Amino acid sequence: MSGVLKIAAAAVTAALCAVVVRKQSPEIALALGVGACALIVLYCSGALEAVMELADKLVRMGGLSAQVVEPVIKTAGIAIAARLASGFCRDAQEGGLAEAVELAGTVLALAAALPLMTAVLDMLTQLL
Repeated sequence: MSGVLKIAAAAVTAALCAVVVRKQSPEIALALGVGACALIVLYCSGALEAVMELADKLVRMGGLSAQVVEPVIKTAGIAIAARLASGFCRDAQEGGLAEAVELAGTVLALAAALPLMTAVLDMLTQLL
């Protein structure tokens, strides 16, 4: 809980600073947002390591194949990256580019999930 409060405080502080600076220099305001985002993502890297360790444990103990867990993790990473990038594009007043990033993220997430879909299809054909 305290982690999210720190992130929220940092985000609100960066947003307020960006609003103040944006009138004089929109480029600096965008750079401030990108920097704050990078710091927040860096702060969350410890939690990401815990998620990866749990995924590895599920693979080892649960008898799950890495082919099942890996696409889920990749898809989540792609979604996060696309969402952040599209948000920055919108902040830079590039709505069309933001839409393109979101579309690319969707397509890449589907491509990353193909091994999982193939495994499910193989399992279904074996059952039939």
